[in-house]
Amino acid sequence: MANRTIQIIAAVILVACMAGAGSILPNLLDKSDRYALRYTDVSVEGAPPIVALGTMMGALRGVIVDYLWIKVNIAREQGLFYEIMHDTELITQLQPRFAAVWAFHGHNMAYNISVATHTEEERWEWVRRGIDLVRNKGIRYNPNDLNLYRELAFWFAHKIEGVADDAHLYYKREFAREWHYVLGDPPHAWEDRIEWMREIAEAPETLEEAERRTPGVKELVELLQSELSQYERRVRFRLDERLLEQYVQWEAIQGQSRYAEMLDVAAEMRRESPFFRQFDAIAGDPEYEEAWQTLLAHVRKRVLRNNYNMDPQLMYEYTRDLGPIDWRNANAHSLYWARKGSRSEMRLRTEEDMYRIINNDRHQIHAMQGLSRFGRINFDPFTNENPARFPEPRWIEAVNELFMELYDKFEVEHETRGAGPDTFMRFHQNFMADKVRELYRMGDREHAQRILDDLDELYRLTVRPPTNRFNQPLDVFVSEEVKGEYAYQPHIAPSEVAMSLRYGYIAAFLHGREEVLEEAIAFANEVTEYFKVNEYHNFVTKFGSARIGDIIGQLERSQREVFAQLMVDSSLPLVDRMTIWSQAPNSLRVQVYDPIRSQLAQQFQRSPLAGEYEFDEIFGEPAGIEQFRRMQAEQRRREQEREDRHAAPIERQ
Repeated sequence: MANRTIQIIAAVILVACMAGAGSILPNLLDKSDRYALRYTDVSVEGAPPIVALGTMMGALRGVIVDYLWIKVNIAREQGLFYEIMHDTELITQLQPRFAAVWAFHGHNMAYNISVATHTEEERWEWVRRGIDLVRNKGIRYNPNDLNLYRELAFWFAHKIEGVADDAHLYYKREFAREWHYVLGDPPHAWEDRIEWMREIAEAPETLEEAERRTPGVKELVELLQSELSQYERRVRFRLDERLLEQYVQWEAIQGQSRYAEMLDVAAEMRRESPFFRQFDAIAGDPEYEEAWQTLLAHVRKRVLRNNYNMDPQLMYEYTRDLGPIDWRNANAHSLYWARKGSRSEMRLRTEEDMYRIINNDRHQIHAMQGLSRFGRINFDPFTNENPARFPEPRWIEAVNELFMELYDKFEVEHETRGAGPDTFMRFHQNFMADKVRELYRMGDREHAQRILDDLDELYRLTVRPPTNRFNQPLDVFVSEEVKGEYAYQPHIAPSEVAMSLRYGYIAAFLHGREEVLEEAIAFANEVTEYFKVNEYHNFVTKFGSARIGDIIGQLERSQREVFAQLMVDSSLPLVDRMTIWSQAPNSLRVQVYDPIRSQLAQQFQRSPLAGEYEFDEIFGEPAGIEQFRRMQAEQRRREQEREDRHAAPIERQ
């Protein structure tokens, strides 16, 4: 009897415990999801065998991970960054849902190990490895971890787009090259750029679908495979990033890349590259034009997903809804990952989480700021020069709209320390003040005055304490703001000079106001001289580049590059650009003719003028162009010889 009583009591206790456990299980599962504490019982698809072994270990796996994590932290304190690599790799394999280790591992490669190397090429290789680790693995395993998105956004903005690293110019050049090959040269007009990304987002998922959509795609692929099969030992035809790289190079040569023409790259490529010879024969055939476009869009979509873990649909939507994104600028990727990370905000609820959300949103708005300053990129894949980077005024309104969105978003959180809308106010004030100055320099005084009035209304009447900073005449405001600004933010100088020269060219060559151009050139020279006598002018990095010297170089090239940008700016009517071209001095036309001819000719062919005139009648070769080409070719040949003499072989892993 006693045993039966004990059994009944035990059964009641068991039922009560099961009921209690069941009641708290949903909360435990919710917390484990929110904080990424769950390790799946099934190995993640594509994970290495050790992950399956770790799954079988059960609780012992946690002990091993703790031990390795302690080792990693000790090694970090001792500065043993290479030694850290093996242990962090094991942790990510054993516990791929442990997001903090992915961030630590990627940061170790992109920051700690990269700066311990001796060449720019090696540094860039480690930076890329760190980014790839988090982007292509960490986020795939932890798609809802906001911290990983925030870290990745920071690396793009700080490591590549920032100036703290001695090799930052090399990073910018190689990053622009990589994405130029992946997506090609983007169209200038925003509407065309939206369509450009839409075609990739809606591209066929498979070759079979591509063939159904555009008959001839499979025939094109089979033709390429058969023609290239004889070179099997040297090249392997794949629908991958190499195909895109070879095609973009071929396209750039057909588009009369200035350096390709000067160095006669076409002849060399026809000798050395089977791809190039086949592109000559096939890609230039009008019969395959539509099939080429469908195939390229399909391959680009595949490469974006497989190589970069990026969603072409989101890339299209962000281009459509935010601004004319140029993916050759690392700030575009900072914006992409920060914005994608914001989708996981609904999983975060605590006060500590609010800071994470705010920091992630800061990356969004700072990335847009960077795109407004350097969002227009002019890049030639056949040169080792730094890409020309220009202000993109079309981002001004996008930044302003995002600020208003964030202001409203965090207004209800004003009692949380540091989480109120005021966290974005100083940024907004300074950013918009910079834009007032830029618009003033480019001659858009009406737009500048409108922004100044809006700032005055917002910050003088609606905030506490109020400010009278914006309650000034426009010219007085610009003069006061610029004092001492270049010492703290030297990177804004090229933007202001570019805006000023652009306005000067339009005023002088279109409206006959030569004094405006003289004033703009005087301003450009004054800013250039300011940096030449700057006390930091002689500072040279370990790689031989000068940070202030780079700004001087931009300023000294500014007249040529700004004029080139102006001539292909489709926002300016073609008839106005015809007048500007005819009135510009021949010395300026000679310097820009080759880089702009292809794009300008395409714009001309789409205009009604093409039915009445030949392109060369309006934009013919300027006098002395052949002599200029020979001089440039000789100069480039000498530079190439110097580079070859000093180039160090890099062993790639």
